[in-house]
Amino acid sequence: MNAEAAILYAEHLNVMKSRADAALERAGLEHLVVPSGTLHYQLFDDRDYPYAVNPQFKAWLPLTRNPGSWLVHTPGERPRLVYLQPHDYWHVVPEAPNGYWLEHFDVVVIREPVEAQQHLPKNAARCAILGEAQSALGKYGAFAPNNPPAVVDYLEYHRAFKTPYEIAMMREATRRGVRGHLAAERAFRAGASEFGIHLAYCQAAGQEASELPYGNIVALNEHGAVLHYTDFGRLPPKPLRSFLIDAGASHGGYACDITRTYSADKGDEFQSLVDAVDAAQQNMGAQVRAGADYKQLHLDAHLALSAILKDFGVIRVSPEEALASGVSSAFFPHGLGHGIGLQVHEVAGFAASDAGGTIAKPEGHPYLRLTRVLEPGMVVTIEPGIYFIDMLLEKLKQDGHADAVDWARVDAFRPCGGIRIEDDVVCTEGEPMNLTREEFAIAG
Repeated sequence: MNAEAAILYAEHLNVMKSRADAALERAGLEHLVVPSGTLHYQLFDDRDYPYAVNPQFKAWLPLTRNPGSWLVHTPGERPRLVYLQPHDYWHVVPEAPNGYWLEHFDVVVIREPVEAQQHLPKNAARCAILGEAQSALGKYGAFAPNNPPAVVDYLEYHRAFKTPYEIAMMREATRRGVRGHLAAERAFRAGASEFGIHLAYCQAAGQEASELPYGNIVALNEHGAVLHYTDFGRLPPKPLRSFLIDAGASHGGYACDITRTYSADKGDEFQSLVDAVDAAQQNMGAQVRAGADYKQLHLDAHLALSAILKDFGVIRVSPEEALASGVSSAFFPHGLGHGIGLQVHEVAGFAASDAGGTIAKPEGHPYLRLTRVLEPGMVVTIEPGIYFIDMLLEKLKQDGHADAVDWARVDAFRPCGGIRIEDDVVCTEGEPMNLTREEFAIAG
C-alpha cells in the first residue's frame, strides 16, 4: 500500500495546494497556517481529553497524534511542517518525521510548543490561520486562529470531492471496519453482551475506542430503538432477539461508517424485515449518481421504507400518504446519510457554493445532514432505517394518525428495537462504488 499511497499522495498534495492558493487569493491573504491542535484538560483536574487532530491539518498530512505541530503553505513555495517532538519521559514521544509524505515538506523539529512561532510567517495579519482558539501562540495570543470565512467556506466546500488518495485511505479504514463487524456478529451469535461485542470489534479492527472515528453503537434487542445507543450493557439480555451495530474505523485520518442489523433467529419475521430493508438500501446506494439531488434520494427512501412497512402490515396508508402526513418519519426519523471523509459527518453538507450560502432541508426533515447535488468524487453514507420508538409512536397517536398504524404489528416488532443498514458509497462518472459492500465481499 505504501508505494501506491506515495504516488496517490503526491497527486493529492497538488490538489491541496491548488485549493489553498485559490482560497487565499479569494481572501486576499498570503499564507495558510494550520495548527494540528492542542490537548484539552478537564475542568478542576489534570487529566486531558482524548486528543482530536484539527481536520484542516490532517487534510494535508496523515498525522493524527501530533499535538502542537503546525503546517504552513505559501503559494509557490514548498509547504513547511513545524513538528513538535518534545523531550518527555512521562509520555511516548512522536517518532522522528517519516513516511511517504516527508519528501514533499520542509520539516523543522521543535522541542517546546512556543518554539513554533519563530518558524511561522512574521505577519499574522497576512495569514489564514485555521484552528481552535487555544492553539494561539505568542504574547497575548498574537498568533491566533482567525478562520476567515472566505477561506474556510472554499476549502470545506471542495473537501467534499475526494482525491484518489483519500478514497484509498477510506478503503483501508473500511477493511478494518469490516473485520470488526464480522467479529461483532460472531460475538453476538455466541451470546456475548454489548460490552463483550464492543471489545471483540475493537480487537478485530485493531483500534481502541479513542482511535475509532466515533463511539461504537452496539445495541441488543429494544436498545436498537435508541439511535445513538452507547451504554454497553455488561450482561446479555434474555431472550436475545436482535443486534444493531453502527461502528467505524480509521486510517490515515480518514473514517469509515458502517451499520448492520441481525436477528438472533435467521428464519424469523424480524430477519425478513431486515432483509427487506437491506435490499432497499442497496437500491438506494445504486442511485448515488452524478447529478442526483441528495434531498430527493432522502424523500425516495421514505417512500421505499413506507412500502416495506405497508407490505409487513405495520402501516395501513400508502407510501405517498405516509410521507406527506409524517407517519413515515415516526419510523424513519433521521436523514438518509451524510458526507464522510476526514470527519464522519463531513462538513459543508448544506453548502450552496464555495462562497457560502445554504441549501435548505426539505420541510419536515430537520435531521438530514446533506442537501447538495451529488458530483463525482463525493463520498456519502446511505443508511435507511426502520425503528419502533415509543415516544415517536405516541406522538403519532397524539397527532391524530393512530388509524394509519396496525398497533398489534408494532407490538410484534417493538422488542427488536429497530433496523439500520449503512454503506459508504463513492459517486463516480458512472456506476457508484460501494466501498462497504466491496470489502464485505472480499472478506467473505
